[in-house]
Amino acid sequence: MLDTIGTLARLGLAAVWLVSGAVKLADPGQTFIAVKAYDLLPPDLIRPVATALPLVELVLGLLLLFGLATRWVAAAALVLLAVLVAGIAQSWARGLSIDCGCFGGGGQVAAGQTAYPQEILRDTGFALLAVWLLVRPRTLFSVDGWLGWGRRSTTDDTTAGPGSSAPLAHRASIAEGKE
Repeated sequence: MLDTIGTLARLGLAAVWLVSGAVKLADPGQTFIAVKAYDLLPPDLIRPVATALPLVELVLGLLLLFGLATRWVAAAALVLLAVLVAGIAQSWARGLSIDCGCFGGGGQVAAGQTAYPQEILRDTGFALLAVWLLVRPRTLFSVDGWLGWGRRSTTDDTTAGPGSSAPLAHRASIAEGKE
């Protein structure tokens, strides 16, 4: 049951990063406008950040999709989400009227069209998925499971079967009746 919850958390967070990164990568000009609207970075850093952000998001999404280095990727995702929430919060606190650009768009908006509380709550929800994976990275259908990463013990899963995250050698020993 916990492996299923973890798998849903991993795939959900993967979808978030893949969609967010793909939308930004498809419209680099708008991504530049969104990053610039936060009014935080020196002008020389806006373009590199606007270029790197969607690439980082896509890498996080792909690693989570395949379940490779899940705990480390969850930690990186949590750090990135904290930075994004901090950026949204500082915009709100400074009275800026911007759309976060988290899933495309972004930039200046009319004063009454901001959605800071909703954006912060949404990203906090995504952060909770990352925390789950940080604490319990073991999921089904993952490269980590196939490699035996993220397991506390090789004898704690006596019900390993097809699609299990148990290492191959452990599944083979169960199949042969050695455990």
